[in-house]
Amino acid sequence: MTEFVTIDRQDAVLHLQFNRVEKKNALTHAMYEILADSLVKAEEDLSVGAIVFSGAGDCFTSGNDLVDFQQNPILDETAPGVQFILALARSTVPLIAAVDGPAVGIGSTMLLHCDHVFAAPSAQLQFPFVNLALPPEAGATYLLSRQLGHARAAELLLGGAPFDAEKAHELGIVNTIVPADDLLETALTHAAFYAAKPPAAIRKTKKLMKSDMDQVVAQIKVELQDFMAGLKSPECHEALAAFLQKRKPDFKQFRN
Repeated sequence: MTEFVTIDRQDAVLHLQFNRVEKKNALTHAMYEILADSLVKAEEDLSVGAIVFSGAGDCFTSGNDLVDFQQNPILDETAPGVQFILALARSTVPLIAAVDGPAVGIGSTMLLHCDHVFAAPSAQLQFPFVNLALPPEAGATYLLSRQLGHARAAELLLGGAPFDAEKAHELGIVNTIVPADDLLETALTHAAFYAAKPPAAIRKTKKLMKSDMDQVVAQIKVELQDFMAGLKSPECHEALAAFLQKRKPDFKQFRN
């Protein structure tokens, strides 16, 4: 394990596990560096046939570690968190996720870039960005609108409320609901199924399926500009302060 990311290679399957259980697998600057580097190296290595993401314990990830996030703010596209998102968007390696418990923020937006998402019945997804006075990231504004249509995407992105595995399955964000005890083994087995196929053909097929990748990357960059601007806003300062102080934020002051 390196900086709370466990990296395991089983034949052609690369398994990346968020392993920071005491912090609900909240992601840090250092964790993003490892994840982004792993994805970039896998993209250059034809011996990697599939990648599995999972979270240790009973949580996928609670999203960004806000204390670390404030200490290492996103300043431009070179930030490790942005590099991770761009690597997800550009990946032609099959990406599989095994989701148990909370999948908050990046924990949900990254699933939009995965090819097969397995979830335990206890999975709880959430796009909480507006609650933190921020726009979404990872191309979610484009990908969800394309996949679900405006009304359903708005329900998730403007509402910002958590939703369960059943609803995620109904919306097509989750492919398969699996008992928690079988979740990781099922995801690894499915990854091995992909990895046994001709590697060049698999990657070319996925690349063709992602013919709008340039549009996705462009949207990620537009979201990033608004995200960085949002971080400096009084609304965001109030939202983050309220979260850290475990109180309700007061946004009424910004309506005048």
